[in-house]
Amino acid sequence: MKKGLLIVVSAPSGCGKGTILRQILKDEKYYYSVSATTRKPREGEIDGVHYCFLSHEQFENLITENAFLEHASYCGNYYGTLRKPIEENLANGHHVILEIEVNGAMQIRKLCPEAKFIFIAPPSLEAVKKRLEHRGTESPEVINQRLQQAEEELNCKNQYDYCIINDVLQEAIADFKSVIRAEELKIQNA
Repeated sequence: MKKGLLIVVSAPSGCGKGTILRQILKDEKYYYSVSATTRKPREGEIDGVHYCFLSHEQFENLITENAFLEHASYCGNYYGTLRKPIEENLANGHHVILEIEVNGAMQIRKLCPEAKFIFIAPPSLEAVKKRLEHRGTESPEVINQRLQQAEEELNCKNQYDYCIINDVLQEAIADFKSVIRAEELKIQNA
């Protein structure tokens, strides 16, 4: 059985990353890595679906056991990518998708240089602003913060193997599938 690909996906908020990945993940050859966290679940979040919710003690024990591929502390909580489910799914031939922010992606690049890194970019910052405003979930101040963050993250896209511009959703999904198919056909992956 061929080993699966480790695929790291990053994008600024409002670029449609979640929408693209929902379509990609309909294919059973993919496994979506659910991150672990010590933060409390938000309303509607399900353990094992949105995050693996752990206590600080559990998380720290797993750090000691080297159970994380990467982990970080943010605003008093831990976040991390559990190693075991990734290794198992890769060994079983599934392509594993890590949806991760830019800093975490660069940690993964150091640990797993064989991983494929895909950056999803907007056609413009104006498009991001419109998408965020259309959501209606954030204040104008938060939208401006997210736009500043998006601009900083866009400056990092050259650190990725591929950049998919999400202007037309179906084209972005097709581009994502094309990238994966090309990687499957590479001699070292055959």
